[in-house]
Amino acid sequence: MKIIRATPNDADSLTQIAISAKRHWNYPEAWIQYWMTKGLVITPEYILANETWLTQIEDKSVAYYSLIKNDEGLWLDNLWVLPEYIGKGIGKQLFNHALERCKALGTSVLKIESDPNAQSFYEKMGAKKVGESKSDLFGQERILPVMEIQIDFW
Repeated sequence: MKIIRATPNDADSLTQIAISAKRHWNYPEAWIQYWMTKGLVITPEYILANETWLTQIEDKSVAYYSLIKNDEGLWLDNLWVLPEYIGKGIGKQLFNHALERCKALGTSVLKIESDPNAQSFYEKMGAKKVGESKSDLFGQERILPVMEIQIDFW
């Protein structure tokens, strides 16, 4: 297993990882299609503009994460693992890699707007819930936990 910087040529495989992971949680297909218009699709331009790292096993891309910076700080924008690789420690290794990148970038806090199904993962990794993001999706209220993790520089 290796973690490498994604290139624009990886955009399609990263999109497929994200879609497969979302479908793993049995979200309605209408939601998946909607999310594909709202950031679930990774473009070459996105990869060029944001730190994006992927995990490869035997030259197959199986997971990735990306970091974005805005006025509020540094955010974990994506962290997705192909369903057949969930529970094998890949997400943990990617998250720890993201924390190391945060240190290298001089960031003391990483913010996460988590999928509800991933909240317990981030809590195990040391993140704390600091708020909620509410939205309406096809008439159904959706509440996403907003989390933060402090980055130690020692």
